[in-house]
Amino acid sequence: MLKAGIVGLPNVGKSTLFNALVANAQAQAANFPFCTIEPNVGTVAVPDPRLEQLRQLSNSKDVVPTRVEFVDIAGLVAGASQGEGLGNKFLANIREVDAIVHVVRCFEDSDVIHVSGSVDPVRDAEVINLELALADISQIDKRRERLKKQLRTSKEAQLEDDLLARIGVELDGGGAARNLNISSEEYLMIKPLGLLTAKPIIYAANVSEDHLAGGNPFVDAVAELAKKEAAQTVKVSAQVEAELVELGEDERNDYLEGLGVSEGGLRSLISATYQLLGLR
Repeated sequence: MLKAGIVGLPNVGKSTLFNALVANAQAQAANFPFCTIEPNVGTVAVPDPRLEQLRQLSNSKDVVPTRVEFVDIAGLVAGASQGEGLGNKFLANIREVDAIVHVVRCFEDSDVIHVSGSVDPVRDAEVINLELALADISQIDKRRERLKKQLRTSKEAQLEDDLLARIGVELDGGGAARNLNISSEEYLMIKPLGLLTAKPIIYAANVSEDHLAGGNPFVDAVAELAKKEAAQTVKVSAQVEAELVELGEDERNDYLEGLGVSEGGLRSLISATYQLLGLR
């Protein structure tokens, strides 16, 4: 089962989106930071219309779709890598996922407090990315310190240290480990470290229902950032997803059609996750 971690600053719509993606999840979505104290976990079936056709052809009694696990991780803030906010506890939760869904706020709403006082999705994304990079730098420094005693006698230790040094230079320059051309053999060396910036990332641009079809300048800015990082961008509306949960299939289709879109954020997000990981 694929596992995707939903991250972002407080009050960008993470828990609202999680609740909608996993209809029976019990994550609390409230208008204040750190309302998610423990990482909430839920699984959703991967939509695939071919399964019903195959069931009819084979006369199968049951249909068991593959599933994706979503983990709602509490809002990070500047200084999280140094223990600010809820700190390293939640950075550790991110290490366990296959891909990161980075929710950024791309809507204006005076009723929903922004932790930084204004809406700027690129700034918000950079705050989170910096904290992930700082956490990785700390991991790399500790590992290289442990490798020092082995460098003279172990070729494997030398190769690992050289790789970690390359990654460290990339991180110091504001990049991410996933930006480097790392071979499969090299990846196995660093896999135990669970580097956060090595994980593939999807930016989920959380918009109002009015901008779900056409987007807005905030979404354009996020798409430009993602392009630089070879990441994916998906437009979602956490509020729309929450409303879709309450509707039947026909009503859902009519509602989405009225908004000018053909599918909900869940299908888009799952498709993007599979594509990002090179899977069907």
